[in-house]
Amino acid sequence: MIRILLADDHEMVRIGVSAYLQAQPDMNVVAEATNGQEAVDLALEHKPDIILMDMVMPIMNGAEATHEIIQKWPEAKVMIVTSFIDDDKVYPALEAGAISYLLKTSKASHIADSIRKTLTGSAVLEPEVTNKMMKRMRQGASRDLHEDLTEREREVLLLMAEGKTNQDIADTLFIALKTAKTHVSNILSKLEVSDRTQAVIYAFEHDLVPSKK
Repeated sequence: MIRILLADDHEMVRIGVSAYLQAQPDMNVVAEATNGQEAVDLALEHKPDIILMDMVMPIMNGAEATHEIIQKWPEAKVMIVTSFIDDDKVYPALEAGAISYLLKTSKASHIADSIRKTLTGSAVLEPEVTNKMMKRMRQGASRDLHEDLTEREREVLLLMAEGKTNQDIADTLFIALKTAKTHVSNILSKLEVSDRTQAVIYAFEHDLVPSKK
């Protein structure tokens, strides 16, 4: 029996997907999360075989939740099931460790089949996602590192450049301190720097910080 954690902030989506998966002879939805933090907590508590993760959720988004889950439980298998195919959703999710990336417009049977494939470690990607990854590989080193930052990570980087602490960043953006720390960690990783000071220097060198008039 494939044990599944379903993370989505829309109740009707959870009801529909859960009902379909529960009707499968080899699947069981063991828990449902309504936000990213719940997804992390329930994943570590239940250790499901597959985690179906939405991207846009309160408190912590799908990429952030995936990153935290994988860091604490490297064996986790995460499938993104979302309505979004934007670069700032796709790349962070896959870089965080998600194996598969599907759209909510996919047929329920396709999602079920993809769960089975993901369980074996096989990636199932929407054609658009595959195209994006191929394009990115072709661009290769021509990309600036900061192009991989999400919109929220850019906001955090600007606040870092203002000298704000993690707590200041959390208070300013109305997010949890843990989420702020995750953003900072992701920024350091993506910019390939070892500390906040180097990240701020990078931001100024690449004109990411608006000049003050």
